[in-house]
Amino acid sequence: MFRKRFYYFIKIQYLGYRLHGWQKQPDVKTVEGLITKTLGWVMPEAKCKILGTSRTDAMVSAEESAFELFLDHEPLKDLDAFLDLFNKNLPQDIRALSIEEVDKNFNIIQHSKTKEYAYLFSVGEKFHPFCAPFMANFQEDLDIEKMKQAAKLFQGTHNFKNYCVRVSENSTFEREMLISEIVENQLYTANFFPEKSYIFHIHAAGFLRHQVRLMMGALVLVGRGELSLENIKKSLLPDSPHLQMDYIAPASGLILNKIEFD
Repeated sequence: MFRKRFYYFIKIQYLGYRLHGWQKQPDVKTVEGLITKTLGWVMPEAKCKILGTSRTDAMVSAEESAFELFLDHEPLKDLDAFLDLFNKNLPQDIRALSIEEVDKNFNIIQHSKTKEYAYLFSVGEKFHPFCAPFMANFQEDLDIEKMKQAAKLFQGTHNFKNYCVRVSENSTFEREMLISEIVENQLYTANFFPEKSYIFHIHAAGFLRHQVRLMMGALVLVGRGELSLENIKKSLLPDSPHLQMDYIAPASGLILNKIEFD
């Protein structure tokens, strides 16, 4: 029997603090697992599957991410009504933002053009515990100006072999960072946030495993005086295996801020 398939592009946001990342895993709560479970509640008779655009790690949040819904046999009759019902049944730390029908030629992986990450952090005095799901706290005096200079060194096309873990033989280490900068945080605010906090903004077409957190870790080491700007420059050269970065910044400060699609 011929099977007709329908395709939908759904944007979502989520707080990752209690979740074990995107990818479905046994015995733990993940974004993919909770979405799949919710779809089973709202469409108990439907035959469907989903494909996410980015596999975020445990405790990493997303201001805007997306997944593709593949639905067999019957289309969704009312997209707005589906979105309302979907949100009513999703857990409170996951929200569907929008839904649109796409055709079979759309590929959520291949049509992703740029990913924007924001790493939110504060320095010095320990922050209010309510900040913990959104922000990393480094309880020391870091040289922020030197860290800003180091962040700029990542911008452009470089070899990021020293800024990833568990790579495969097919990994491409040369990547172009479209934006790499540290700025004062004016994007995320709350009355319990520290008086001053910072964001490490990093934009690129794609990232290696743990790349952003390893880059942030290197910036912290620069702020401590344990790495120099010259060390950062050398670490981005293709022939610098001895400069492998091993300090991975905490996951809870990392936010997938936005994904642009063709």
